[in-house]
Amino acid sequence: MTTTPQSERLGCDTSDMVQIHRLFRRLFVDAPVLVRGVGVGDRTRTAVVAAHVRDIAGGLHRHHRGEDLLLWDRLEERSPACALHVGLMRSQHATVADLLVRLDALVPAWEASASAEDREAVAEVLDEIRAALLVHLGAEEERILPTASLVLSQREWDELGEHGRSSTPRGQMLLLLGWILDSVPPAERAEWLRTNLPLPIRVVWAAVGRRQFAAHRARVYGTALARD
Repeated sequence: MTTTPQSERLGCDTSDMVQIHRLFRRLFVDAPVLVRGVGVGDRTRTAVVAAHVRDIAGGLHRHHRGEDLLLWDRLEERSPACALHVGLMRSQHATVADLLVRLDALVPAWEASASAEDREAVAEVLDEIRAALLVHLGAEEERILPTASLVLSQREWDELGEHGRSSTPRGQMLLLLGWILDSVPPAERAEWLRTNLPLPIRVVWAAVGRRQFAAHRARVYGTALARD
């Protein structure tokens, strides 16, 4: 059911999607560099980076699944002129989904062998995902978000975020928050926290999440790709 109650006001703030896109851009630009930085035969480091690759691939899959379930049909019904753009989004999602299936098949072999050949196979698919994703995210921001902001209610838009939260494994929630914050410019992080998170979550982040994420990030990135 994609109809909106007549009493529900249409129009929503889609800026949170831009932040999620910024996160995926960073993670998937960095991922092939991280993979190629793993030494041949270093199974310990291979396991760490492979787990990170699985995590971000799973996050991307869940994000796209939410859009497939909650966004495209509504846009096509309410803005027929947007149908061509929605068709492009569906096609791009299918391309990325196929690449994620290929990635999922290659990572275990790399973990088992820690070989240069298997490492490069994983990195090459990540290169393809990065290239496809950068095109897709830009097209979505240009062609989809302006229409969504006009024809969806805030409640409907917020369902996307709720789907993302509810489909994320519970043990990854604080890490996901950490990665999002990591992609926010340092000077903007405090304001982002105040604006986007309720006080109880901010307290948990300050007490537990910040340290947990810092240790996780250091384990994944080491001294590679250091940023503020």
